[in-house]
Amino acid sequence: MERLNRITRHPEVMGGKACIRGMRVTVGMVVGQIGVGHSIEEILADYPYLEREDIMQALRYAAWRAEEREVVLASA
Repeated sequence: MERLNRITRHPEVMGGKACIRGMRVTVGMVVGQIGVGHSIEEILADYPYLEREDIMQALRYAAWRAEEREVVLASA
């Protein structure tokens, strides 16, 4: 997986949720906006401090997390 250098996680920012460049804008918020039908251009107009690559990385991060599988290990 390519490096997602715009996705950050800090316990003191939004409770440790994945955010865009340390801002109080979560990946979930960005993906939710796409999910309800907003275009990238609309999101950029509503959040002028975001960049197109922020949104693209948020979508790639969400896709990666959706494909992630939890493997249950045998207990010792």
